[in-house]
Amino acid sequence: MCIFQLLDLKKGFSLPLWVAASAKASIKKLLDLPFDNYELIKIPNDKDVKRIKVHSAAFIKENDAALAVTFADSGLDLDLTNNLEIWVVTALVKIKNSENSSKAIIDIVPGYGVGIDSNTQKICISDFAKKIIEFNLLGIIPEGFKLRLEIIFPKGKFLAERTSNKAFGIVEGLSIIGTTAETHISASPEQLKNVINELNHAISGPATDSITFVIGENGLDLAKKIDLPSPIIKVGNWMGPLLVHAAIKKVKKILLFGYYGKLIKLAGGIFHTHNHLADARIEILVYLAVKEKIPLKIINLFMKSQTIDDAIKIVEEFNIEIAKKLIFEISNQVEKRSTEYIQKYISSDTKVGVVLFDRERKIRSISKNSKKMFSKIFTL
Repeated sequence: MCIFQLLDLKKGFSLPLWVAASAKASIKKLLDLPFDNYELIKIPNDKDVKRIKVHSAAFIKENDAALAVTFADSGLDLDLTNNLEIWVVTALVKIKNSENSSKAIIDIVPGYGVGIDSNTQKICISDFAKKIIEFNLLGIIPEGFKLRLEIIFPKGKFLAERTSNKAFGIVEGLSIIGTTAETHISASPEQLKNVINELNHAISGPATDSITFVIGENGLDLAKKIDLPSPIIKVGNWMGPLLVHAAIKKVKKILLFGYYGKLIKLAGGIFHTHNHLADARIEILVYLAVKEKIPLKIINLFMKSQTIDDAIKIVEEFNIEIAKKLIFEISNQVEKRSTEYIQKYISSDTKVGVVLFDRERKIRSISKNSKKMFSKIFTL
């Protein structure tokens, strides 16, 4: 049996559902409706209804507002938001006669510990999360009123320090992402099946010459802001099998677009990138640094680094040009090992290119193949 089939596939519910449940319990309290220790949350375009546990609800601010509390249960032991405490404060605001009726009925406000976009200062929340909230609350809001809905994560700022949110312009706390109702471990075969279905659908039309693979929501967000080859597929951690599947489907060019602290694993031949299965990122960087003949005293320094970024900064402080060559070598090695991985399972002329960005969302390296394959896009 494959090792991935032995993993715990336990499921729970994604963060947007817990926020929606807390919001629903809060507004019901505001309307002086009976409290239940759960809320039924409807999913758009799905007949199923999810039963979400609610911890408590109470009036605040002299009964002008209400607060409800939930504790997120994603069902994933390695999920940072598992057991996250969620507060939602609601208040009804009377709509003025002169007010534009097209304005949103629900005003979602980022409270303490909730991430905001550093450029726009707006809350970082997925479209799916907004739809879940609207779908479950619009029918409860009394006519003539709009709802002010403030989301608070008491431990959000602390937990955000353990993410790469700042690299993607998300500050002050955790973003409310999530694009599905249920969660599943990103190392599970079910997750692979879902991505393969998405890939098959994306290339089912006219012949697809090029596709882009990204890892994670932040990588997907950045990829969509750049004119990268379409379709853009979020592959999760199953990079290897998806490379082979794309080659089998006769995709000619694959661009791997990702944070170098993640894609460097491919340079070491690790094609399932979940941290609890394999890491070795610093070890791979050491190997590549030796190949680039970086002085041993510098290598010894970054061997003690906790992250790839810390190690790269050490090399940059020593010599910026040597650091550039090292990052370029990472991208070329990812490209080489990815092509070899495909050839291991299928004879194919599929070409692989690699583009790496850093925690500041700055593109740091474009591999040899990428410059040739996508010359109209990448001019660096």
